[in-house]
Amino acid sequence: MAAKISCDVAIIGAGLAGGLIALALKARHPSLDVRLVDAVETIGGNHLWSFFGSDVAKRDRWLVERLVAHGWRGYDVAFPAHSRTLHQTYYSIESHRLDAEVRRVLPPEALILGRKVLAVSATAAVFADGDRVEATGVIDARGAGDLSSLSCGWQKFVGQELRLARPHGVERPVVMDATVKQIDGYRFVYTLPFAEDRIFVEDTYYSTSAELNRRAIVQRIERYADSRDWITHEVVREEAGVLPVAMGGDFDGYWRSGGAKTPKAGMRAGLFHPTTGYSLPDAIRMAAMLAGRRDFAGADLHDATYRMARAAWDARGFYRMLDTMLFKAAEPDERYRVLERFYRLPPDLIGRFYAGQSTMADKARVLTGRPPVPILRAIAALRDKSGGRA
Repeated sequence: MAAKISCDVAIIGAGLAGGLIALALKARHPSLDVRLVDAVETIGGNHLWSFFGSDVAKRDRWLVERLVAHGWRGYDVAFPAHSRTLHQTYYSIESHRLDAEVRRVLPPEALILGRKVLAVSATAAVFADGDRVEATGVIDARGAGDLSSLSCGWQKFVGQELRLARPHGVERPVVMDATVKQIDGYRFVYTLPFAEDRIFVEDTYYSTSAELNRRAIVQRIERYADSRDWITHEVVREEAGVLPVAMGGDFDGYWRSGGAKTPKAGMRAGLFHPTTGYSLPDAIRMAAMLAGRRDFAGADLHDATYRMARAAWDARGFYRMLDTMLFKAAEPDERYRVLERFYRLPPDLIGRFYAGQSTMADKARVLTGRPPVPILRAIAALRDKSGGRA
C-alpha cells in the first residue's frame, strides 16, 4: 500500500534554491514541519556558486554567511585591449557546505533524498513508487522547466579544481580572461584561487548551441594551465553546466510548463539573470521572501512566487535586449568586444548589472558611446526581436 507523508511545506528539489528555502524557513519558523525532497542523496549536487558582494542585500546576508567557503576583496578581468582590477568583494559557496548546513539545521526525517518525484501540485508530490507527500504547500525547485518557450542563447562551461605541484601565484579571482582564443562564440576562462596550490579553472562559452563538448573543453583547460606553467598534481573535482541566456519568449508559457498552479522557485520559476544565467541572487531573495510569510497554503504560495518571478522578468527587458545584440548582432569571434567595453564602465554600475538592479542612468551609460557591434545589424536584431515575444 502506498504511504503518505504529511507536513507543512514540502520543497521538491534540493539544489541551491530548495536548500536556501529550507534553511530560511527553519530559521524564521522553527516549528514548521519542512521536508526537502530530491532524487539524489546529496543536497546541492556538485556545484560551485559565486557571487559579488553587491548581489546580496545586507538584510539577507544571514542566509549565506555560514555557506561561504572563500572570499576576496577584489577581482580581475582581462581582454585583448583592456585589463583591470575591480576592488569589490567576491565570494564562493561550495555545494558540500550547503549540504552540511542543511543537515545541521533540519532534522533527519525532514530529508527525503534518493527518491524520484513524478508529479507535483500545489499541495502534493507523488513518488515513482506511488508514495506521496501531502502538504499545506508544495514548492517545486527541481531546476529549469521547458525552455522551448523562451528564446535563448547559452552559457556553457566545464570547471576543474586543480591541486598544483607548486604555488600558482594568483592573488584574486579572474572573473573573465578573454585573452584566450575565441571559439564557439564568446569564450573566456574563469579562475578562483582557493589556496596557494589549489585553483579552480573554468572554461566558459557564450554560444548559440547548447551542445557541450566536455572532452575538448577539458583539453583546453589543460592547455591553459600549461600556458601558465601550472603543473597539475591532481584534479580534485569537476563540474559542467549549460545555462540559458534569455533574449525573450513567453514567460507565462514557461511558467505553465512546470504546472500552472504550482508554486515554483529557482530556475523552475524563471528566476535567473537573463545575461549571466546565474540564479543565486534571486534564490536568496526568494528564500527571504518566503521566510517572511505566515501563510503557506499552496494557492497563496503560488501567487507569491509567481508575482516575484513575473516582476523580475518584466524588470529585466534591458538585459534581454543586450543579449539579443550580443547573440544576433555581434559576430561570434567578436563578441568579446561587447564585454571588453562593458568592463571599462564604473565599478558600481557593473555591480548593479550583475545584481540585476541597473538604474535608468546605468542603462543609458551602457548604451551611449560607440557601439561594440555593427549599428545596422543591432537595429535589425532588435527589430526582429520586437516582432516576436519579449
